Amino acid sequence: MKIAVVYNRSSKNVINLFGMPNRERIGLKTIRRLVDALKKGGHQVISLEADKDLVERLGDFMPKVVLGERPGMVFNVSYGLQGQARYTHVPSILEMVGIPYVGSGPLGHSLALDKVVTKMLLRQRDIPTPDFAVLDTPDAELPPDLTYPMIVKPKNEAVSFGLKIVDDEAELREASAVIYSEFRQPVLAEQYIEGREINVGVLGNDPVEAFQPVLLDFGDGAQIYTYEDKTGRSGRQIRPVCPAPIGDELTEKARDIAIRTFGVLGLNDCARIDMRLDDTGQLYVLEANSLPSLGEHGSYLVGADHAGLDFIGFVNRLVDVATARYFGVPSVTALERGATDVDSQILLYVTQNRERIERRLRDWVQLSSSTDDPVGIEQAVGKAGRMLEGLGMKPVRELTDGPEVWTWQTSAGLDGGTLLIAHLDTPVDTQVARQPYRRDPEWVYGEGVGTSRAPVVILEFALRAMRRIRRLGRTPLGVLLYTDEGRGAFHSAELIREATSRASRTIVLSPVQSAGDFVTSRRGSRRYRLTVEGDALNPGKRTRRVPVLRWTWNRLDEMIELTSAKARLAVEVLDIDSERNPMMTPHRVTAEVVVAYFAATDAEKVERRMRDILGRRGRRWKLTQLSDRPPMKERAAGLRLARAFEEVAGKLELAAGRHASVWPSVAGLVPARVAAICGLGPVCRDRGTSREAVQRVSLVQRALLLATFLSRPRPAKSK
Repeated sequence: MKIAVVYNRSSKNVINLFGMPNRERIGLKTIRRLVDALKKGGHQVISLEADKDLVERLGDFMPKVVLGERPGMVFNVSYGLQGQARYTHVPSILEMVGIPYVGSGPLGHSLALDKVVTKMLLRQRDIPTPDFAVLDTPDAELPPDLTYPMIVKPKNEAVSFGLKIVDDEAELREASAVIYSEFRQPVLAEQYIEGREINVGVLGNDPVEAFQPVLLDFGDGAQIYTYEDKTGRSGRQIRPVCPAPIGDELTEKARDIAIRTFGVLGLNDCARIDMRLDDTGQLYVLEANSLPSLGEHGSYLVGADHAGLDFIGFVNRLVDVATARYFGVPSVTALERGATDVDSQILLYVTQNRERIERRLRDWVQLSSSTDDPVGIEQAVGKAGRMLEGLGMKPVRELTDGPEVWTWQTSAGLDGGTLLIAHLDTPVDTQVARQPYRRDPEWVYGEGVGTSRAPVVILEFALRAMRRIRRLGRTPLGVLLYTDEGRGAFHSAELIREATSRASRTIVLSPVQSAGDFVTSRRGSRRYRLTVEGDALNPGKRTRRVPVLRWTWNRLDEMIELTSAKARLAVEVLDIDSERNPMMTPHRVTAEVVVAYFAATDAEKVERRMRDILGRRGRRWKLTQLSDRPPMKERAAGLRLARAFEEVAGKLELAAGRHASVWPSVAGLVPARVAAICGLGPVCRDRGTSREAVQRVSLVQRALLLATFLSRPRPAKSK
């Protein structure tokens, strides 16, 4: 499991330093011991200070999970940075963003920190606690039944801040004034209980277990545990004695009181309940520590050690306790010890390789292979070939024609099986600055990351999952990679048609705009280059002939009006450029026009209309078709394939839904008799721009979906 140890020590990285600062500090030695113990428990661990960047850093370390995948967890030892109820700050943030954590929640911490509320709740449940009063001002009156000596302390602090014994009125007022000055909060004045101090550690939720009580031997001096004692500044050594020598009856009573107090305050996982035992054998609860010290010699760990839990064992037991609270099972599940069913094995493999998937994506993004870069293309093909052949797949020579198309197949062959298609070129405008790889908690950015790189990585890890369950070699399966997507698959189209005709179903790993999308129909597109010649004119010269740039734009405007939503047809200008001599109007204009269509007859009709528009008024022009990407029409076989994917997605509790797309793809080259589905790539935004990004969780979701689908036995054909 991924575990982040979250703490507060020195960071002041907030928007504003405001309110009461935190005075508690966790030791660096304790943090290192926690990290080491968790690593020895088999977890992947980092440590983070809790400040305004915490959510972003956690999101980067433990991104959104898929169904059945165990999310990461925070081991929370954060005292908060500033303000009131500081213990509640990190748990509240974690609750908001949906990250499980070790320890109590915001409500439990809040109740335990407010010593007055704690005492009121304890009294309601008949749990003994010393008499007390709250001084709202330093000179507030005391009730007559509260006698000296007393303990005074801030109402809402921990670690014995401001704790002091007062023996008379003068000492009370002096100590109260100090507390008001330093902590700016009311004073809790509590009847001092002469006797011994007992600490009881609590671990668990259902059931809740209490350790053996620990007696604090104060030696000479004040018989209270001060802040100076806890921080090693008092000069005396406090010796914890476990089990406390108080007899079996009082031992069980102390443990019972600790468990009841833990429940009354709604605490989770762990706590330390501090008590006083008077000379008559009466136990009184002083307070509950919802974040007990995990320092090496603290009484909580002394109790754990007596229960047979060394530090490594205790820390990992605490993770198990929190995991059981969230998920109903301990952190080491039967699934993780060795899953037996195919779907669980695939889930386990894919989710355990999250980091590896993103590292592979980073490697691909760092390899540039734009459509017009033959060296980069060669490197990308070599990289993909080594990966596929390393998985046991063999090249299909008759379906390979470098430098545009490469095909591989499993030992079971491609014929009658499934063909997966993706492309290796990144069809980006060379004038746009190349975007390097980077990621945030939700998205991964980089050149071609969604259009090219992520689909190849999804394909790889789906195949790796199939090999892990020993299904890859005996599954009829082929992989076709092409490198001219940026040229509309103009050169690769023929071999793509041939390869898809040999398969019974084709899956194109193109990106989608939202989670769960499957594309069952796409418009086709025809791209044209229009060149118009004209006369070069002096600026401002009056002439009966319209300047060529204005004439061309008017004609293009007429072409755009041919767009018809009813016919699912669109005409648009993609680019326009001109040539001119110095200080003259343009004499040549070049424009690129795209026609998106669903029916070929409509596209042909539009082309004739375009030529009619240009043919008027005797201009010298030339309209050249650059590419024609046929539409992917919805067909029965494709709908059956989509429904099969939806069924698998439903069992994985992944979103699923069919839709049409205006983006063309090679799915339009698939013969009508072959089942085809498109859009099995990642969720992508800002496609084709310098801001292109893929959703991180979609990498795992799509690899999981594809591997699970391909591993399902195919229904036998009816005779």
